[in-house]
Amino acid sequence: MPEWFWIAYTFAFGCCIGSFLNVVIYRLPRDKSLVKPPSSCPSCGKFIRFYDNIPLLSWLMLMGKCRNCKSPISPRYFIIELLTGLSFIFFFYLYFRSELWRNSPDFVNGGWLLYLITIILVSALIASSAIDLELWIIPLNICWVVTAAGIVSSGAAPFFIEPSKIIGYKLFPYASSKTSAMAAGAAIGLGISMLLLTTGFIKRSYETSEPQQQNQEQQFNHRLEVLREVVFLIPILAGALFFYWISVNITAFREWWLNFSQLPVVAGLGGSLFGYFIGCGIVWATRILGTLGFGKEAMGLGDVHLMGAAGAIVGPVMITVAFFIAPFFGLGWAIFQMFFKKVRQIPYGPFLSLGIISVIIFHSAIWNHLLGVLGHR
Repeated sequence: MPEWFWIAYTFAFGCCIGSFLNVVIYRLPRDKSLVKPPSSCPSCGKFIRFYDNIPLLSWLMLMGKCRNCKSPISPRYFIIELLTGLSFIFFFYLYFRSELWRNSPDFVNGGWLLYLITIILVSALIASSAIDLELWIIPLNICWVVTAAGIVSSGAAPFFIEPSKIIGYKLFPYASSKTSAMAAGAAIGLGISMLLLTTGFIKRSYETSEPQQQNQEQQFNHRLEVLREVVFLIPILAGALFFYWISVNITAFREWWLNFSQLPVVAGLGGSLFGYFIGCGIVWATRILGTLGFGKEAMGLGDVHLMGAAGAIVGPVMITVAFFIAPFFGLGWAIFQMFFKKVRQIPYGPFLSLGIISVIIFHSAIWNHLLGVLGHR
């Protein structure tokens, strides 16, 4: 097939995914089904015909207005579809045509899995950022889907790509025996924390049992609320430290664990899990310390889950780098808001998303730099 065919196909497919993302952006935070009823005009309620629901083209042909009631259709629909389509093309060229990712495997030799999990992550970042910008929330459902996809893809990657290439080129998260032990212990600790939360032994933070009247804001002792979160995290940290200790100090367990944890599938799963916990941990630690220091809720739990989901795909090192890159994207916007709109708070999800996308694009360059700094080159 000629090159232009694949460009057109990839772009068109991306725009169709963007059309679905528009459904997710509108319906998911409003607790509406993503499947039914069919798409309709928010103003007049009339169902949208298939020929008025063609990505990009329909919005242009209708000149951004409903065919029935002539109410304006938000340009967000066009922008999301276009952005998603361009993203699909961009990452295809990044992985299979660009020098930035010259070590990426061919599409038919496992590269398709790397591309697939990337576009799943990027699509989720587009949707969650759009929702965060509009409503200041990040739906956890999006994060959970991405987390599951990241863990599954990392475990499955050795079946499609030579493990030596995964390790050498850092294509997917891949854990050492000690890192796998910490990830396994943290996962068991998370299970314990969830059980304690479900049974009521520990309390959820920012939970209220009384319905609030309209425009009435619930008053919380923010420091006390995040201390509840600290209690939730204790079993996770304890589990990670305990499993690390026995993997180092208990001879019989150490030898068995070393052989088991370095099976390619187990190492992939462990690396993805560890990336998830590191992604959650660095944002959660910032949230807790910021709230304790300033007496106000600092960052949201949606940001915690978003970074955890991305960490399950890009791994613990890259998600840490993304966390420190994100403020540079947010700084200019924050200054603009403070001086021209007098708003001191900003949704941080879009800037975290830009940080994540940056480490994906410059993956090889960042790794080479880090290895050079550590003296491993």
